[in-house]
Order: sequence, then C-alpha cells, then structure tokens
Amino acid sequence: MASDRLTTSSEQGLAKLLSDDPVEWAVSRTHVDYDRAVAFMETRAAAIRAGEAKELVWLLEHDPLYTGGTSAKPQDLLNADRFPVHKSSRGGQYTYHGPGQRVAYVMLDLEKRGKDVRSFVHGLERWIVETLDSFNVKGEPRADRVGVWVDRTEPGGPLREDKIAAIGVRVRRWVSFHGVALNVEPDLSHFSGITPCGVSDPGLGVTSLVDLGLPVTLDDADDALKRAFHKVFGPTLDAAPPSW
Repeated sequence: MASDRLTTSSEQGLAKLLSDDPVEWAVSRTHVDYDRAVAFMETRAAAIRAGEAKELVWLLEHDPLYTGGTSAKPQDLLNADRFPVHKSSRGGQYTYHGPGQRVAYVMLDLEKRGKDVRSFVHGLERWIVETLDSFNVKGEPRADRVGVWVDRTEPGGPLREDKIAAIGVRVRRWVSFHGVALNVEPDLSHFSGITPCGVSDPGLGVTSLVDLGLPVTLDDADDALKRAFHKVFGPTLDAAPPSW
C-alpha cells in the first residue's frame, strides 16, 4: 500500500509539470561560450519571473570544459589543467561538457508547474528516459546516483552501469535554469579528468548513444528530445537561439 501511494504521488507530481502554454525551443548550431550561456540563463530566468519572457529550452554544445556544481569536491577534479574549469551555481558535483554532447538548458516557470522541485527533477529524468526509448535504449534513474544510467551488466557478470545523461539544475524564485546533458557522441576519454558527479565505484562509468553502437546524430537526438518533451512538459514553439 505504501509503495502504491508513493507511485501515485510521483505520477501526480509529474502530471502537474504539463502545461498547454508552448515553451520556446531554440537550438544553437555553433559552440556557445559557457560564461555567456550562464549570463543569458540568469537574465532569461529573471525575465520569465517578471512575466517579460516565455519559458525556454535551449539546446547547444560547448567547447570541452569541466563545471563544478555547488556540491563539487576538490579531490574529484583529477586534472585541472586539461580543460577550463568553471564554478557553477547548479546543484551537483563535477561534470564535463563538450562537442558531441547535447546540452539542454531548461528555463521553466515552476510556479505554474506544481512548485515541486523534486517532481521537476523526476520530470527531467522521465524526459531523458523517453528520449532514449526512441532509440530502443533503456535508460534508468537511480535513487542513490544522479542522472540517467544504462545497465550493461552481462548475465552472471559483475555490475556494469554507465551514465548516459547528467542532470544539474538551479531554481530561483521558482524559475529553473541549467538542465541536462545527453551524451550523443562525445569523446568519452574527456571524462577522465574528473570523477563524474562524484561517482567512482567499480563497475560504474560513462557511455553515449554512439558508444552503445547506435549511429545517432545530434539532429536525431534533438528530434527525440523534442518529442519526449511534449509528453512530459507540453508543447513547444520554435524560436531563434541567443546571439551575440
């Protein structure tokens, strides 16, 4: 009975995330400077709260870099000289961004979507899981680990689970920013300069759609992300990305 109540409560929380008001959907086709992206998100989130701008999902790529969230531990930055390192106001620990990884910055008004940060994070997980399902990949969240994971354990073999998407958000005055990062075809060796999200247990690593043997492009991933977003959060409206 307790489990049934928990499931019902979770589904009710996810249902409140849906809105009929279209979210602007923008895709940058060139790499975006990280500091400029953060400054834009800060400004856009404030404008959304003030009722001066619509909600926005912004898809992009960064040049190779590491970001440390509010829970980042110094010992998890294994090679500080490899790529630029940025402190971030998002939750979580160290993560990597780079070419071949689809970063989706999500600026939503949670005041009209249930005012429930936990449900919002579950919604982001559901979004990624639904996206991966388009490619017949079973992605799964883990209660004790951030992000979305793929179980690659062989029958009778030791545990092997790889993270395919990271999640790290900030919520200010009930408007979200930062978001998710889906590994489409990044250079997975770039993750070796950090302990990704502080997870170093044996048998746990990182993967990508291409690493799983799927010839998926960023455009393919974008299409799947948009379809899945409609299911979890509601309709979108194509918009121009920020420009400088």
